[in-house]
Amino acid sequence: MTRTRERIRIGILGASGYTGADLVRLLAPRRDVEIALLTAERQRGKSIERVFPQFAGLDLPDLIGLDEVEWPALDLDVVFCALPHATSQEVIRGLLHATRHSLLDELMMETLEDMAASVPRSDLRIIDLSADFRLADPKTYEEWYGRPHQAPDLQPRAIYGLSEWNREAIRDARLVACPGCYPTAVLLALLPLIAGQDGPLIDPEHLVIDAKSGVSGAGRSLKPEMLFAEVAESLRPYGVGRHRHMPEMEQELSRALGRAVEVSFTPHLVPMNRGELVTCHLKLAAGATVADLRKALAVRYADEPFVHVPSDDHVPATRDVRGSNRAVINAFPDRRAGHAIVIAAIDNLVKGSSGQAIQNMNLMLGLPENQGLEACPIFP
Repeated sequence: MTRTRERIRIGILGASGYTGADLVRLLAPRRDVEIALLTAERQRGKSIERVFPQFAGLDLPDLIGLDEVEWPALDLDVVFCALPHATSQEVIRGLLHATRHSLLDELMMETLEDMAASVPRSDLRIIDLSADFRLADPKTYEEWYGRPHQAPDLQPRAIYGLSEWNREAIRDARLVACPGCYPTAVLLALLPLIAGQDGPLIDPEHLVIDAKSGVSGAGRSLKPEMLFAEVAESLRPYGVGRHRHMPEMEQELSRALGRAVEVSFTPHLVPMNRGELVTCHLKLAAGATVADLRKALAVRYADEPFVHVPSDDHVPATRDVRGSNRAVINAFPDRRAGHAIVIAAIDNLVKGSSGQAIQNMNLMLGLPENQGLEACPIFP
């Protein structure tokens, strides 16, 4: 994308949630960015610092409702949709029409009057952080999210935004569907092992994933099970046997392997604010070793700015990545012959959400991929 102005005009829909707040935190210091729009339905009319006092003193717009947005007048370059699941499809469809988006030329032209209109068409980039465009098959979306897809004609144009694995398609995209936090960690860990040039290094029939995430992964809305007294000093699994991130993982692993892949996946809620750790229990392919797994990971991510594969036996931990856009991945032998354990750690709100979204924005705009994302993890 060639820009004719110095600052990128940004809109954040759903700015009062955790992912919206992390988008603001990461974007506000950038001199090449102007945050021109912040929406929040329940917090409309408030300043952002009333909702998040940590943003006091920043020159940011007040929160407004989606029905108050004057899209053409804002002339935005990028919109981040940090909205609840089952919301983004209709909002993005409306946004395309309101801005006369260039995607309309390709798939949503409905009348001759539209075709003859002289209003310039927008090349606005849209980055969706919800699950609404992650699943390529609208029927799969309906099965797992309990409602029909509201934009099935738009779905084929959505590019899956796992930056390290879909970089070239993201560069040319107008609509990117950012991966879920668990799929981000799992796919970064497993794709190099299942998609090697010489065939998979692991048995795709035996993928068992134990995952743990901080409570921010459940969002900011009030839920009894998220109260301090319910979460503190407790560890509990959820989505047992049927978590909504499972079809997303299977979709991308199957695409890489060229045939259907199923995973056994169980997430757990950990009494910490942010952070995510996935432990993958794997069966090695015939003739493969743990050293082969480490080599495959190291070679694949050698030039990646945000994925680190330790050269020693360091066990990834959430403290390795907290507050950063980094992922740390390593492989270990199981005591059972022919088996291995691969562990990955990310910050669920950064690499698992807002940071990866900004990484994708940088790609879409032709900027250095790590721009605004260079911060090291927070420790302690």
